Amino acid sequence: MSDLSEYRQVARDLNVDAIALVPGPNFIRAFRKPFMSHERPFLAVIPVSGPCAAIVPNLELGSWALVDFDGPVFDWRDQTGYDEAFAALGAHMPLTSLAVEGQVMRVFVHHALKKAMPELKIVDAEKEISGLRIIKTEEDIAAMQAAIDISERALTRVLEGVRIGQTEKEVEQALIQALFAEGAEDQAFAPIVAAGDNSARPHAKARPDYKIQSGDALLFDFGARKHGFAADITRTVFVGDVSDEGRDVYDTVLRANKAGLAMTRDGVTAHDIDDTVIGVLEASPYADRIRTKTGHGLGRDVHEAPYIMRGNHQVMRAGMVYTNEPGLYEIGNFGVRIEDDVLVTETGCISLTSFPKDLMIVGR
Repeated sequence: MSDLSEYRQVARDLNVDAIALVPGPNFIRAFRKPFMSHERPFLAVIPVSGPCAAIVPNLELGSWALVDFDGPVFDWRDQTGYDEAFAALGAHMPLTSLAVEGQVMRVFVHHALKKAMPELKIVDAEKEISGLRIIKTEEDIAAMQAAIDISERALTRVLEGVRIGQTEKEVEQALIQALFAEGAEDQAFAPIVAAGDNSARPHAKARPDYKIQSGDALLFDFGARKHGFAADITRTVFVGDVSDEGRDVYDTVLRANKAGLAMTRDGVTAHDIDDTVIGVLEASPYADRIRTKTGHGLGRDVHEAPYIMRGNHQVMRAGMVYTNEPGLYEIGNFGVRIEDDVLVTETGCISLTSFPKDLMIVGR
């Protein structure tokens, strides 16, 4: 069975009886197998000591058998419901307190636990549980690098085919196809492909009816998933031509990105990095176009700790990976974002992304 000692230690540190994990990044890390999160409750309970237990939908038993799990399993069927499985868990492992993943566990699972064990105290331990994966292993970093390399090859392929008159949706479809052609197991998230005024919306959706025009900024925010880990890359190019304003805004964002890289090393805080990056943008003529913080942690989740923002004084440690993604956005005009995936080291950092950042004009 997987070594679950870290989770048991978290339970001890929090002074609770056990930790519950549900399908998601922490579940995959603990049990090395992915499972769907759907309308059927599915959880593993890891006590401070002794055997674990699990509640597993009956239709998942065949897949669960592939997990090296030596504790009791309480299964249930759609036709009969899951109340008896939770009651059986409570009878087998009478708990008074339980730590859960507050950002992942659904409310109906919480209610099922409370129905089976009315006196149970449920504690949100998202920070502590997810914190176990904040320092990446060499294996983690290799998986992320593979996802990033796939993503960069896909972008290279797509940019060669961008033309004036294409729609954002056509470019998005080409990007998705290229990701899988280059070896992605999945997309890390639904990609953002946004041109012209749409690029000023940080989380834009590709439009099927907007045709890319000469002079448009064209923003790509996307990533492959490989070996369970995500890439998250943004590059902004210009199509056909670029205005003086476009060049200046791009140069400002690039200087902010580079300043963040120069600041990064073991021992600085997330606040320090963001303050440096945003400071560059604030000192420019485009300070009113700042809409986002510098970035976020990256790993099994696309967004995870550490969050790179002012006020977050979490100390950055060697082995953490975060996104350095300053941007400037003017609604009705255009936006520019440049995003690298950055590994913190003892003496500085390594940018896992290597796609060129010099201003690029495509589709000529």
